[in-house]
Amino acid sequence: MRVVVFASVSCLILSGTALSQDQHTTSLNPGNLKWEPAPAVLPKGAEAAVLSGNPTQPGPVTLRLRLPAGYKVPAHSHPTAEEVTVISGTFHVGMGDKLDEQKAENMGAGGFVSLPANMNHFAFATAETVVQINTQGPLAIRYVNPADDPSKTQ
Repeated sequence: MRVVVFASVSCLILSGTALSQDQHTTSLNPGNLKWEPAPAVLPKGAEAAVLSGNPTQPGPVTLRLRLPAGYKVPAHSHPTAEEVTVISGTFHVGMGDKLDEQKAENMGAGGFVSLPANMNHFAFATAETVVQINTQGPLAIRYVNPADDPSKTQ
């Protein structure tokens, strides 16, 4: 019986190794990130760097946003869930239909928030902040108040 279990586990480990060798890997050091202005659907001033995936296509996407001090994203939602990890700075996030700084949670480096699809939330940074977002493409943002959508005013 132990031989069968060992053989089964060995096969799983070896097949996992073979599978991982067939998959594309990406390695990036912070100094190698390509920062560009964030998409027009976000307020001006943020920069974005795509780590993996294609934000315009279906599938997993990992990206980083660099937010300047005083940056605010009004209440909005996404059709897909997103997970946000604070890399540096202080990220403020809250749930609700309008940006209310008093109701925001302050998250420092290493902080994490998981936001379900279609949940209204808002965010802001009081100092330069970098966050990493893991989600599914294509990326989309729906502002609670359509007048808050910066892509409609440019």
